[in-house]
Amino acid sequence: MPNTTIGDTIISILPSISLPLMATITAIGLTLIYASHLDLRSRRVPHKIWRPALIIALPAIIWIYGQICLTDPRVALIYFPISIITCAVLLCAAIKNFFGGADAYALIIITLCIPFVPWLGICEGFFPRAVLGNTVIMTLIVPIMVLAKNLIQGNKAPMPYLFTASQVPSTAIQNEFGHVVEDIEEQDGRLVRRFISFSEYSRRRLEGDRITTIEDLTAHPEHYGDKLDLYQKAGHVWISHSIPFIVLITAGYFSALIAGDLLGALILTLVETIL
Repeated sequence: MPNTTIGDTIISILPSISLPLMATITAIGLTLIYASHLDLRSRRVPHKIWRPALIIALPAIIWIYGQICLTDPRVALIYFPISIITCAVLLCAAIKNFFGGADAYALIIITLCIPFVPWLGICEGFFPRAVLGNTVIMTLIVPIMVLAKNLIQGNKAPMPYLFTASQVPSTAIQNEFGHVVEDIEEQDGRLVRRFISFSEYSRRRLEGDRITTIEDLTAHPEHYGDKLDLYQKAGHVWISHSIPFIVLITAGYFSALIAGDLLGALILTLVETIL
């Protein structure tokens, strides 16, 4: 089929793949909604919640690739390697602590199981790219909101932390999720506070070094009693919040289904405007 485009191939097999593809999209979407609920509640999203979706999605994607191979194997040779490479990059990013394992797991499942969504106009494009791009946009909104909150409240901190952290009352610290980004010590009867430098904080996160988390404080108060006492005396503590990234992925997923690749469209618009 030398003159057939990728879009032509996908459209030609659409009657045979629409049902399994829609079932996969629905199963993954419902799982993302439930995962978002868990992420907001406890920042814990176990891998096992994906089992029902995978029972539907894995046979469906095997069927879809089978139909593609029967019609035009060249299309499979384009989508499948891109999917595998994307999954490898996501896995490496998770290993390097750029984001959590549960977040990587969700993105990998989307990448492997939904390569395209033809009836939404995302036909020759790569659907996971739209999800990733839209998730990036959602992620960029968060630090802007954090900065606005700090400016409104008049909070003062090193510039990077104005975008990523906020001041939390010591009495409410155990209701938060995140990392403490300042060292508080008592010297000669007075409290001495020091922000952990952003470069040190980033290095320790990337290298997997331990940073005091709110979970540490609440789960093991016997080991952190002195810190808790100091935090109570300080009155407030600066915390770099743990972002519920699954929520952002879910927003990126559904916005990609509704509106396509927003980041790609934005970049294209900017390029056309400049040129």
